[in-house]
Amino acid sequence: MAGNAYSFLDIQAAISGPGGNINLANGAAVAEEGISYEMSEDKGTMVIGADGTPMMSLNAAQGGVFTIRLLKTSPTNGLLSAMYDFQRSSSAFWGQNVVVIRDPTRGDMITGTFVAFARQPNNTFAKAGNVMEWRFPSGILVPLLGAGVPQLG
Repeated sequence: MAGNAYSFLDIQAAISGPGGNINLANGAAVAEEGISYEMSEDKGTMVIGADGTPMMSLNAAQGGVFTIRLLKTSPTNGLLSAMYDFQRSSSAFWGQNVVVIRDPTRGDMITGTFVAFARQPNNTFAKAGNVMEWRFPSGILVPLLGAGVPQLG
């Protein structure tokens, strides 16, 4: 079993699509805030009738958003910027990315398909370098946490 220790060094993450296949984890100069994802909508909703009867609804939507935070000095910013410029040149290239994040020590696997860039990140030129925050809406985001026996390698 994976034990109680965690390290970002174990994380494997990449974006692949028209114009690029880019490492987003170890070696990409990821900021301290790291990589995150969130679902766009709640999976379930509840309505209570006038007589107190509950009705549960299951939402079929699977969309979400990935956020990748890189140090200003990361060369990965330039790679993502070039990929963004290429993809925005035609709708034929838009929304075709795949993002995969793995923690093989825990057996976690998060996959996003129909992924697009939200926009270029905000940028500030100041006394200290900043964090570049890249956001990627994902049409289908499937998180599997601790799914099975961890794979090493």
